[in-house]
Amino acid sequence: MTQNFDVVVIGGAVSGASAAFWLTRMQPELRVAVIERDPGYAFSATALSVASVRSQFSNPVNVQISRFGVEFIRSFGEELALEPGQGDLGLKENGYLFLGASAEAPGQLEELAAMQRGFGAATEVLNPEAIAKRFPWMKTEDLSAGSFGHRDEGWFDNMGLLGGFRTAARRQGVVFLKDEAVGLELEGTRITAVKLASGARLGCGAVVNAAGTRASQVMEWAGLTLPVEPRKRTVFVIDAPNARHPEAPLIIDYQGYYMRPEHQGWITATVPEGDGPCAVDDFEPDAHLFEEVIWPMLYNRSEGFDACRVQRLWVGHYDYNTLDQNAILGAHPARENLYLMNGFSGHGLQQSPATGRGIAELILTGGYRSLDLSDLGVERVLAGRPFLEVAIV
Repeated sequence: MTQNFDVVVIGGAVSGASAAFWLTRMQPELRVAVIERDPGYAFSATALSVASVRSQFSNPVNVQISRFGVEFIRSFGEELALEPGQGDLGLKENGYLFLGASAEAPGQLEELAAMQRGFGAATEVLNPEAIAKRFPWMKTEDLSAGSFGHRDEGWFDNMGLLGGFRTAARRQGVVFLKDEAVGLELEGTRITAVKLASGARLGCGAVVNAAGTRASQVMEWAGLTLPVEPRKRTVFVIDAPNARHPEAPLIIDYQGYYMRPEHQGWITATVPEGDGPCAVDDFEPDAHLFEEVIWPMLYNRSEGFDACRVQRLWVGHYDYNTLDQNAILGAHPARENLYLMNGFSGHGLQQSPATGRGIAELILTGGYRSLDLSDLGVERVLAGRPFLEVAIV
C-alpha cells in the first residue's frame, strides 16, 4: 500500500496540474503524483471560475505573472505540444475596464497604468468623456476616470487550460490518483509521506499543497496554520434584452460589482455585505443578491438594464487569503520539503501558468529562475506583514 514519489501534489485542479506539468517538463525522469478528490471537478474553483485574465494589478509581480499567463494561454497548444485543435483556449480579448469616481482616481490609475505599460501591458486611462465615446451605452456622469486594457485582457476556456495541463503532464509520466489526502507523516521537520483515504501511503521527497479551500486543513496535518478560508461567490448569468453589448469589456465598477458579456447576455457578481467564511461544502446560491444588490447598480450604469432576467446562477469558492488576498507561494521554513500554492483569492486560474513554473523551479533548483515570486512567500504571512494589492476583485 506504499508507493514512493519524488513529489506529491495535494490538489489536482489547475494549480496542482500546472506544477506537475512544469516539474516533469523541467526534469522528465521525476516521479510525480497528483491527488485529486474530485476528478470531475464539479466543485472545483477552476471549473466554477469566470475564467478571466488581466494585466491590471497594482503590484509589479502580479502584473508579470499575468503577462506570462496571457502569452502562455495564447500559445497554449504550442507550449504543451498538443494535437492540432486541442490548444485553442478561445481567448476573447475584450479587455478590462476599471471604473473610478473619486477625485484621486485619475492620478492613481495613471500611475498604475504607467507601471503596467512598463511590463508590456496596453493600459490606458480614460476620462468620462472618452469612456462615453467608446462605450456610448454607459452612463458616466458619476465617474472621474477609468483604466482600460484593450489587448491581452479578457476571458478564455478554463477547463481547456486544466485539461491541457493534465494531458501534457500525464504524457510526461505524472500519475493522477482519484483519492483524498487525509494526513501527513513527519520525521522532525520533514514530511515523509502523505496518507490517503483509500488506506494507501505515498512516500515523498517533497509535498506541494495545492488544495484550494482545504489548504488550511493540509497545513494543520503538518502542525502549521495558514490564513486561507473558503469564501462563497454567487455568479449570475442574466439576459438584458435592451443591453446587448457582446463587444463590452469585463467591467469592474467602483459601485461594487463586476460584469462581462456572455454571448448575448451577461455574467455578473458582487461581494456580499458582511462577507465571511463559508463551509467548504456550501454551494447554495445567494439568489437574492441579484435583485436586491446587483440590479440597481447595473441600472445606475446603463438604463438598458431596465429589464433583466436571471437565466442561471452558480456558486464558486475563493481560497481567500485573509491577510492580504494575495497568493501564498513557495517553501515553508518550518517544514523543509513543503511547498505552498494557496490563497489566490480568485486569481489562481490566470496565475497558474507562472506559479506552477515558479514552484517547479523552486523544488528543482532551490530558487526562482524565470520570475522572482518571493514577494508572495509565506514569510510575510508568518510576520503578519500584508503584501497588499489595490486591484482585488
